Amino acid sequence: MKIVIVGTAYPMRGGIAQFNALLYKYFSTGNDVKMYSFKRQYPEMFFPGKTQYEQDEPVFKIPDDKNVISVDSVNPFNWLNTGKKIAGENADLIIFKYWLPFFAPCFATISFIAKKFSKTKVLFLCDNVIPHEKRFGDRFFTKLAFSQADYFIVMSKTVEEDLKIFNKGKKYKLIQHPVYNIFGDKVSKVEAKEFISKEYKADVRNEKVILFFGYIRKYKGLNYLIDAMPEILKKVNLKLLVVGEFYDDENKYREQIKNLNLENHIKVISDFVPDMNVRYFFSASDVVVLPYADATQSGIIQIAYHYDKPVIATDVGGLAEVVRNNETGFIIEPKSSKAVADAVIKFYKNDLEEKFSKNASEEKKKFSWEEFTSKISEMVLKK
Repeated sequence: MKIVIVGTAYPMRGGIAQFNALLYKYFSTGNDVKMYSFKRQYPEMFFPGKTQYEQDEPVFKIPDDKNVISVDSVNPFNWLNTGKKIAGENADLIIFKYWLPFFAPCFATISFIAKKFSKTKVLFLCDNVIPHEKRFGDRFFTKLAFSQADYFIVMSKTVEEDLKIFNKGKKYKLIQHPVYNIFGDKVSKVEAKEFISKEYKADVRNEKVILFFGYIRKYKGLNYLIDAMPEILKKVNLKLLVVGEFYDDENKYREQIKNLNLENHIKVISDFVPDMNVRYFFSASDVVVLPYADATQSGIIQIAYHYDKPVIATDVGGLAEVVRNNETGFIIEPKSSKAVADAVIKFYKNDLEEKFSKNASEEKKKFSWEEFTSKISEMVLKK
């Protein structure tokens, strides 16, 4: 099968670019695959982070001759030209990674032109259908993009229910988010803690460590985890590593930490972490905490599972579909600092790291990329 993937890829950074790299890698076995990636993803004035671009080489990189850096998200003439280029590929399938209605006019135009001038089919692989941070026009633009789709993939039941609002009879399949195995193998806790202590000036060498990892946005509920720390520290002496770039007001979190006298117990690393360093933070941690106020699914769980790490996550979106309560971690009430504190204390009090880690090591076998890409192929090729 000849496949074109349209979406974010290196030199753009972030979880979606990493996902697309893995999608390319695993579809390339037995298929002819090409990536059409962004040359401009967001106008700089709309981008909340420091930079949209990788500063270092990724652990896995799509070969240059297979990565066409072509798409401009805000230039309609570019959409027409890109659609014609992709039509010229004569692909059997075009896969759009969809996560934000901002890209809907671009994706709708490209897919319309590609289908008009070739016999290709279009699949939308949906992180979200309705985004976490809602904006005027979201539903209109999503409907516009989805009008061009022949197939859909969703990765949680929450997104499946959202898709049903827009999808009228087109084929779709629910396949859980595969494991992120792009950041290298785990290392020992001793080595990981030594690396973090030296490279990031966070001395965790003799500490219990809990980890919050990923871009920091309001819906991710970091404030609930910070508020839980005084109660946790009454029972367990540990350090919280907050690792991620702020897409929200950083100062309000810094003030919260200061007001609760937690400067010696919380280390904030707000720079974007290069791919090659991600493994050290997960390898050093005892448990990963995701106190999200809202979500559909989370790729962070699938990084944690790759490193056999337990996860404490809130009961929002599809998180409870992936974290097995009392087996690979805990599922807790959202928007509750008490629930966060109780779960962390219970984790340490009952000495659950070994049990949960062993279960996570088994659970991750369900989420392989081979299975993920195979199920997509089965759906598309089935008559």
